[in-house]
Amino acid sequence: MKILYSLIFALSANILFAQSETILPRFLTSDEVEAMKTYHFPTNRGIETPPEFENLRTMAEWEEIQALTVSWTGYPGILKQIVRAAKEECKVIIFCENCGSAENYLTGSQAGGPLNNLDNIDFVNVDLNSIWIRDYGANTVYGNRVDTLLLVDWIYNRPRPDDDVIPQELADHMGLNLYSTTSSPTDLVNTGGNFMSDGQGTAWASELVLEENELGNPYNVSVKSETDIDDIFQEFQGISHFIKMTALQYDIINHIDMHLKIIDEETLLVGEYPPGIADGPQINANIDYVVNAFLSYFNSDYKVVRIPMPNSSSGLYPDDNPAGYYRTYTNGVFVNKSYLYPSYREQYDTTAARIYAELLPGYNLIPIDCDNNPEAIIAAAGAIHCITHSVGVSDPLLITHQPLADTYDDANSYEVAASMEHRSGISMATLHWRVEGEIGFEEINMIAGTANASEFSQSIPPMPVGTVIEYYLSGEAASGKIQVRPIVAPLGFWSFKILGNSVGIEQVTAVKLNPVYPNPASSLVSIPVITQQPIHVKIYITDIAGRLVETVYSGVVNGDKRFSLFVDEYSAGAYKVVIEGEFGVHSIPLMVVK
Repeated sequence: MKILYSLIFALSANILFAQSETILPRFLTSDEVEAMKTYHFPTNRGIETPPEFENLRTMAEWEEIQALTVSWTGYPGILKQIVRAAKEECKVIIFCENCGSAENYLTGSQAGGPLNNLDNIDFVNVDLNSIWIRDYGANTVYGNRVDTLLLVDWIYNRPRPDDDVIPQELADHMGLNLYSTTSSPTDLVNTGGNFMSDGQGTAWASELVLEENELGNPYNVSVKSETDIDDIFQEFQGISHFIKMTALQYDIINHIDMHLKIIDEETLLVGEYPPGIADGPQINANIDYVVNAFLSYFNSDYKVVRIPMPNSSSGLYPDDNPAGYYRTYTNGVFVNKSYLYPSYREQYDTTAARIYAELLPGYNLIPIDCDNNPEAIIAAAGAIHCITHSVGVSDPLLITHQPLADTYDDANSYEVAASMEHRSGISMATLHWRVEGEIGFEEINMIAGTANASEFSQSIPPMPVGTVIEYYLSGEAASGKIQVRPIVAPLGFWSFKILGNSVGIEQVTAVKLNPVYPNPASSLVSIPVITQQPIHVKIYITDIAGRLVETVYSGVVNGDKRFSLFVDEYSAGAYKVVIEGEFGVHSIPLMVVK
């Protein structure tokens, strides 16, 4: 689908603004469509060669941040609510043309009354074109995964020169290096609303990123193939898997944050229209493509959670005439232990609140009205995510863990595996667990892997059917830095339930995975499986962090079978033998020695 700027303007012409016409929407205005013909997009900004660090890693939005950035131009009531909540979690950097006016508004009686103080707020005086800092702001990237903090900026796809310099203003204010894709052959156009990362090398965007860099693009950037684009994201941001989805017909900006939110490494929150309405069919097709073609960082299927896409109070959706605004609940932002998201009206808001409470237990969930005159910002094709951007901490302690799923196993212990990374190393990893209803958590030191010092494991003892186990993880770096995951722990935690009747797994499932032998092993391993009836299973090996190492067998098993596994080429360390089927998932440990 080509970008037709006259069509974009025609589609947006029906969007009415209650505020001054000087407040620019997220899409192109008619004047900007004309200006695109002669506008010279900026070059020579920041460091225009890829960062010189190994193992670049783009931060995920749910990670710990040191600052939230906003641009104070228009919609002050909404911005004030964001600042009020965010300053309790991190520093808030406000870019403003008249910082005295912004300060007066924050301490005034409007929009919920004065802030309790202006602590944790930096005011940076700059010229601005628009409020949409998500699209023109810079992205947090780490060298060596958890070491050097740097910022990466792309070419912004709007003729808004004041907005273009904000990434450099941010870098200067924070004393950080800014790397920019502004010089051929790595001159790349993209926007923050059309980009999300899982923090582990996978990113998402719509195919707009291809269109904006193809032959005939209006930005005068060098022509790039999809492979060229993937290479630039790899070189500047460490993105090794870049998932691109078909652009949507009724989202006139084609930014994925208007219908998608990456909640964690394997959970996608997806906007849902009624059947056949607006972009619903294409969104569903896109998500089907993602789920069928890609696996999560844990080599598991992505979990998809749906959340309504509201219509107007008069029942209009974006495909109606006149078109309803592109109302969405996915356009939210993580701010450490808080999550801010748009709200519209009670009919839909209560459902959205329930879904977020289930997805993000323990978070301070803060809805902000984006559909109320005179500040109906959704009319300008954006909401909360669009007008905020984050800067990660300079000293991250990264904890990665695939939460345990419900299980039928009431006979074997439940292994909890995680990776913990910090530039100084990890001095202690702890598993905190309890049975639902208990007040305190039991603490158990986790055991470091022999092959990889950043991988840790520990076990929770078997529990009877019906038990719900609650747990979280903590890590302490050699430097003294401490982090927990979920970041809201112990108020929020993971949980799983022991399902089925009060019998062992072999009786419930008619499948038994016996201990492998020899164990420890250095060469040939035998994996004994016993079934009471023909049943389809998948047997595979993962490392301690849950990443797939090898598939041993996928098919029907009947009776007593032995599967052979050669581990000669495996690195020394801890692994898991996993059997999966309609009965659930069961695993046992395997140690490889050299």
